[in-house]
Amino acid sequence: MRNARQRRYRQSGGAWWQSLQAARPVRPLNPSPRGRPVPPPHGVRPPTRLPVRPPAPPLPLDGGPKRLLDVVLGSALLLLTAPALLAAALALAVRHGPGAVVDRSTRAGLGGRTFVLRSLRTRRLRLDVLSRLVHVVRGELSLVGPAPLAPDDPRLLDGGPRRWRLELRPGLTGLAQVRARSGMPWDETALLDLHYAQALALTRTQYQRIGLDLAILAESVHTPVRATLRGTARRAKGSLSDTDHRLPGYSPLE
Repeated sequence: MRNARQRRYRQSGGAWWQSLQAARPVRPLNPSPRGRPVPPPHGVRPPTRLPVRPPAPPLPLDGGPKRLLDVVLGSALLLLTAPALLAAALALAVRHGPGAVVDRSTRAGLGGRTFVLRSLRTRRLRLDVLSRLVHVVRGELSLVGPAPLAPDDPRLLDGGPRRWRLELRPGLTGLAQVRARSGMPWDETALLDLHYAQALALTRTQYQRIGLDLAILAESVHTPVRATLRGTARRAKGSLSDTDHRLPGYSPLE
């Protein structure tokens, strides 16, 4: 009798049958035979809510182990080359006078701070570059970095709002000094310095930056030695020297 009444209400679309269907609990698609919750498959963990962490701030382009490499390796090289630098300074003083020993020029360093760059007035055996190791130990230069520029050089403002040149110490050598070819336009040599800054920004740890600097230093030494052995002194002269990459017809803005 009850089943006949339900069948009659269901066929007629009565409100009683509709309310009964709406009141029934929704069963899971794959219930267990005993009514217990089905555990997840083996090795599959239920989704959990992970804590949202802010992204890590980018590493500074300068400082840390990179600066430690400059102090340790720069001090060692300065001690090794000190006798040759003193002998070259005495020879210049005897031949040209005391005022012609050191060349002085103003350069922009880390954060836009200016300093006086001093170097011997000779390019034999790259003594002009080696004499700048004093600035590396003092923290005004780095072993590897962009080319040192004058404070009024417009390229200091290159690189957008970040001004990456102001976040790096100028280098004793760098990617532009190693990879630049003779006759290369100044804008292409500036791009080499930009590539070095981008490579530093893409590194995940400070120790990867040490490896990058050591690779550039090794190439800086290997390039002039190989060129000298081949008898191409002109090519070696542009590898590890005062590569300033001035603008064509550049003059101070003052």
